[in-house]
Amino acid sequence: MNFVDIQNLWVRYGTFDAVKDLSLQIPKGTVFGFIGPNGAGKTSTIKVLATLQNPHKGKALVGGIDVTKEPQEVRKVIGYMPDFFGVYEDLTTREYLHFFAAAYRIDRKKRDGIVNDVLALTDLTEKIDSPVDALSRGMKQRLGLARVLLHDPDLLLLDEPASGLDPRARIEIRELLRELMKMGKTILISSHILHELSEYCTQIGIVEQGQLVASGSLDDIYSKLSLKRLIHTQINNVDEMMLDKIRAITGVTKAEKETDRISIHIEEDVLAPYELLNKMHTMGAQIHMFQPEAMDMETAFMKLTEGKTQ
Repeated sequence: MNFVDIQNLWVRYGTFDAVKDLSLQIPKGTVFGFIGPNGAGKTSTIKVLATLQNPHKGKALVGGIDVTKEPQEVRKVIGYMPDFFGVYEDLTTREYLHFFAAAYRIDRKKRDGIVNDVLALTDLTEKIDSPVDALSRGMKQRLGLARVLLHDPDLLLLDEPASGLDPRARIEIRELLRELMKMGKTILISSHILHELSEYCTQIGIVEQGQLVASGSLDDIYSKLSLKRLIHTQINNVDEMMLDKIRAITGVTKAEKETDRISIHIEEDVLAPYELLNKMHTMGAQIHMFQPEAMDMETAFMKLTEGKTQ
């Protein structure tokens, strides 16, 4: 079931089209990475789903609900975290979350428990009585996530959640997103940190100049581009004859002997890593280590886009 269904979406500001005829479906429980340069149309698309921007043309459904016809119903099932959000800095963390719990009309008797739960999930329990303005940027980002989780939304719309964070804070946000994945949330996340998206996104969409350039699973994207995969392997009985046999396998483009391993380049749309492993076993290779290298999302991004903004 597609929890998000965008059909022929156009977003126009005056005479400028920020989003052009974009169609996109996100199945329930998917972590969807929305990738593109600044000005590509990512934020405009997310704002439509968040009921903050009316489309010029087209339709967007969240959980089967039309975002323009029933925005109040959509808001009950989404949690929206913009790329930069204001916090009420004269409040403590506790007061901040209780304020929004009241805004979400959460029963007063349940608020303490829910606030404690989202603080535990975002690892902010020890900061419950700290002033919001005393929190680091990374903690403020996690507080923003705690806020959008108060009403237990089915869909999270996260616009550049790791923007401006130091490496440690980015890792903390990444681990939190993995926990939300395990909870079965549907997540749409935009980011420029491409290699991190590849670690937890189940699907990606690449957008440029308001148009969707490609979408699907990472394997789908890489297969479409015919990107080469690098395999690191250690073979106990390797010699030049065996190397020549490996090089002769259809789909292998290069096999080189290095100091402590063999590096094998394959065209994955022709030869999958497991097929290579089977063929090497068949030819008598005593394989000590076989490690496919994670494919490079930046390479996919650069091949699919032209680096243009609108």
